[in-house]
Parts: sequence; structure tokens; C-alpha cells
Amino acid sequence: MARKKKKDEGGGGAPEWLVTYSDLVTLLLTFFVLLLSMANMDKVKFHDALGSLKGAFGLAGSIGKTDITKPKVISFAPMDDDYISRLYQKINVALTRLRIDKDIELVKDRGAVVLRVKESILFESGSTLLKAEAHPILQKVATLVKPLPLNMRIEGHTDDLPSGNPQLSNWDLSVQRAVSTLKFFATEKLIPLERMAAVGYGAQQPVVPNTSSKQRLLNRRVEFVLESLGHYKQELPYLIDANDQLPF
Repeated sequence: MARKKKKDEGGGGAPEWLVTYSDLVTLLLTFFVLLLSMANMDKVKFHDALGSLKGAFGLAGSIGKTDITKPKVISFAPMDDDYISRLYQKINVALTRLRIDKDIELVKDRGAVVLRVKESILFESGSTLLKAEAHPILQKVATLVKPLPLNMRIEGHTDDLPSGNPQLSNWDLSVQRAVSTLKFFATEKLIPLERMAAVGYGAQQPVVPNTSSKQRLLNRRVEFVLESLGHYKQELPYLIDANDQLPF
């Protein structure tokens, strides 16, 4: 008589619950390796992902939240060509109306509009003191610039010859002239100080090569660079859609 097989006899192997458990552990291990790699690249993303994991396991209330403040990115983007062209046209009309168009050259340069003034209009040769005749011109420049929602960087420039003052190098001369101009605007309360900056470049940024006296004369200058910090469409949204909203 053949013996009956026992019901509990069967094939070998791990129980089904152990297979499911091992799969879960493997997935969790993979997930935490991913979190670790994210933590090395971006701490903000890591904490965001960790917060999502806490919520999934119901731990959001029991574990204190970690506040991560994303750093504010400050961009110094130049104004685009369309805006610069519109601004250039408006300022050009204003220069003519204020009757200073012969004293100041208006150019588009380095993603900004630049008012370029010859040295002889503002200063005596080798001097850092503003000429009395320059005051009315600078007052008109302030009348032009102040309504604009733009910052103004005052730049001093020289040619490649010695300054004529043994106590001043070209670097010193250009810086002190820029500062003297800024002080005039600030002292007379023509333009808010927080909207201005002064810098000197000496002979390092000529507009033409220093090969003749006429060209050196062009390089001895003070420039008023009108520029926007950040992208102007974010900082100045009311100037985007209307061509006639510039204050002229």
C-alpha cells in the first residue's frame, strides 16, 4: 500500500512575506542613496525631498521642520536692445530741449545708455576741481537723469600721457574727478546718493587709440552710465508696454 504524501511537504525557498520585505528594504536603500547624492549637490533639494518622505511616513508632525531659505540671486543683467533704443531716443530729445546736446555726447555702450562729457567742459587740465561753468551743465544732467528709474555710474577717464600734476597719477586723477562730480550732485541734492557710484579707469578704457592729440582729447572724459540693476522687466514693469511712459 502506497504511503500518502504529507500535506506540509513542498518545495524549498523563503516565505512570501520575507521576499516582500526584502524588496521594500532594497527600495528604501536605493531611495536613501538617491537622497544622499542629492544632498551633495543641492541642500535645498535634499531637505525638500526629506520633507516629502516624512509626510509619506506620517512623521511631519512629530519631527521639527527645518526652514531652508533659498538664497536670493541678484542678477546684473543689461537692458535689452529694444529698451535701450527707446531710452536713447527719449534722452536725445531731452538733450536738445535742455540745450546741452552740444556739450554731451549720447552713446549706447555695454548694455546701457551713456552720457559722455569732454574733460575741458568740466575740469581744467590736471585739476580735480569742477569748473564754475560746469555747474549749470551738471544741473541739467541731473534734471535729465533724476526722473529716470535708473542708477548712474560716474566714470572718470584719461589719456595715456602723465596727468600734468606730479602728485596725481592718471588713476588718481580719474577717480578724484568722478568723486568730485558725484559730490556735486549729492551736495546740491540733485540726485539721491544711493542711485550713484563713482569709479575711475585712468587710461585703461580709451574710446579711440591714443595716437594723436585729437584722439587723446576724446579719451579725456567723464561718462554718466545709466543702467538698471537686475532685469529691467522685473524691476521696472511699468516701462514695458507703453512707449511714452518715460518721464519726458
